[in-house]
Amino acid sequence: MDSFTHLVLGGAIGAAIAPAGQRRAAILAGAALNTVPDLDVLLLPLFTDDPVLLMTWHRSFLHSIFLLPLIGWLVWGMCRLHGKRVKSAPVRWFWLIQACLLSHPLMDACTVYGTSLLWPMETPPAMWSLFFIIEPAFTLWLLLGCVIAWCSPKKPLGRRSAIAGVVLAAGVIGVAGFSKWKVDREADRTLAAMGLAHAPRFSTPLPFSTLLWRVVAMTPSGYVDAERSVFDEGPMVFRGHPSNTQALAQAKAIGIPAVTRLDWFNHGFMRTQVQDGRLVLSDLRMGLDPTYTFNFAVAAQHEGDWQAVAPEQIKVPLPISGVSGFAKLIGAVWHRTWHESNVPLRDVIVAPRPVDATTEAVAPDGGAH
Repeated sequence: MDSFTHLVLGGAIGAAIAPAGQRRAAILAGAALNTVPDLDVLLLPLFTDDPVLLMTWHRSFLHSIFLLPLIGWLVWGMCRLHGKRVKSAPVRWFWLIQACLLSHPLMDACTVYGTSLLWPMETPPAMWSLFFIIEPAFTLWLLLGCVIAWCSPKKPLGRRSAIAGVVLAAGVIGVAGFSKWKVDREADRTLAAMGLAHAPRFSTPLPFSTLLWRVVAMTPSGYVDAERSVFDEGPMVFRGHPSNTQALAQAKAIGIPAVTRLDWFNHGFMRTQVQDGRLVLSDLRMGLDPTYTFNFAVAAQHEGDWQAVAPEQIKVPLPISGVSGFAKLIGAVWHRTWHESNVPLRDVIVAPRPVDATTEAVAPDGGAH
């Protein structure tokens, strides 16, 4: 989640748990504690400049549900020895500290990026993909709870508003979960009709929405994707996209470290291209085809074989920019949420791409889905 959401989440939790006379201090402390896990973005560059490692190590050790309770216990112990507030209400502050620290990685796991909740275990990062990285409907309730609690530092209204903010924000998670279930159910039906019932797939909300979703499924020759609103009634239309799966398989067989690392991190949801003799992997989870946020050149061809090279992140210009582009994106998402359409959202925002043989995925019976 974005930094501001973490601030107000920690603040609301702090205000909900702390004693009345310490509510303002708890809001500030909670906000600070909820940002601690993201300090890894400052620490990691001290040890490596490898863009693949920087991406895949983010949200790892400082997001571990095994490590954070220990950090919380140490913080609580130090504050109890040297702080009057914690000493006066040690139990409440213990749970406040723990809740603020642990809620951060749990919320991050609600996005599609990936969070290594079980670090140091080598299980793939959790990507529950319930929220876009910024979700105003979730953040707003927490912000209101913090503001009212700050203005009512000693009154019951302050604590009640903070609790209400957390509960209502949790309700937004529930709405997102229901929306995801509804979209996934229709995606399963459509993919099964296309002969892709067992294809690896994921769904993720489109920007600033829990009602409009993007579904991606991997195929032997690439991947298919579709957009789906919870209000859509017609069949889903998946569009096919090519990927150099043969080159990826060769790179995996050789054991190129960056390929192995990215495959673990993004659960195999990658587009593979060969550009100027280099193997370029794009994370399909973030962005809209053909423009993806994370693209890495990880290998080069040498005498017909792939050889590992120092990973290089390839910056791709965003299809929109500035206030006008942002407004256009919001408008397109809002319109598509309420109006069913088979036109890809990206083609609504920018100029449509030429239609080719990979544009539409066709079911075995010959009908488009």
